[in-house]
Amino acid sequence: MTQPIAIVTGGSRGLGKNAVLKLAANGIGIILTYNTNQAEAQKVVEQIEQKGGKAAALALNVGDISQFDRFISQVQDRLQTRWQRDSVDYLVNNAGTGIQAAFAETREEQFDEMVNIHFKGPFFLTQKLLPLIKNGGRILNVSTGLTRFCQPGRASYAAVKGAMEVLTRYQAKELGERGIAVNIIAPGAIATDFSGGVVRDNEQVHHYIASQTALGRVGQPDDIGDAIATLLSDKLAWMTAQRVEVSGGMFL
Repeated sequence: MTQPIAIVTGGSRGLGKNAVLKLAANGIGIILTYNTNQAEAQKVVEQIEQKGGKAAALALNVGDISQFDRFISQVQDRLQTRWQRDSVDYLVNNAGTGIQAAFAETREEQFDEMVNIHFKGPFFLTQKLLPLIKNGGRILNVSTGLTRFCQPGRASYAAVKGAMEVLTRYQAKELGERGIAVNIIAPGAIATDFSGGVVRDNEQVHHYIASQTALGRVGQPDDIGDAIATLLSDKLAWMTAQRVEVSGGMFL
């Protein structure tokens, strides 16, 4: 049986790393990307391989589309040399960063950074990867609970994630003829190093979020990694064009 393969952007840390490990535990081969920290990415690869899996790490700044052609060539090379294949089964558009800036104070360069990383990048990276995604495959985009509820200082980040939610429905419509299902997951606040680790490390923020969450605690990386692995499982192959919020019930 041919091993399924997933490309996960931003898979060297945070939620992406957790998702990569959960997918690998399910027998999925992994091509993960990292922006600058090759050493951390290689540690994730080694962790997977120590448990009998297959993985490869490739450098990619998703906010710089000039890198995409080189990245595609590297993916093709890894597919041939490591898996003797020319296609992947899954794409998870996870890579990203955030900013904290009030709408009235957001600078143009901050706005452009959010657009490039969270919308323009995933838009054209997915487009370029389409020939490598097999018919019947799956694409999972990553949004945020902030497209449903509002927190000051997150306007540009949440707005581009909202654009990804609309794009997800169009991708599902247009790629459905190839049997490709496209969905988007919207995590709530998670205790990671995202945005400087504010949710994880700031005790006041941590307690406030827990108090505003129906299930009574802050989300953990495992909560999202498990959800991503489930959304890409065969049991949900008939689901497409859906926004799935995994927030423990924040701000209901």
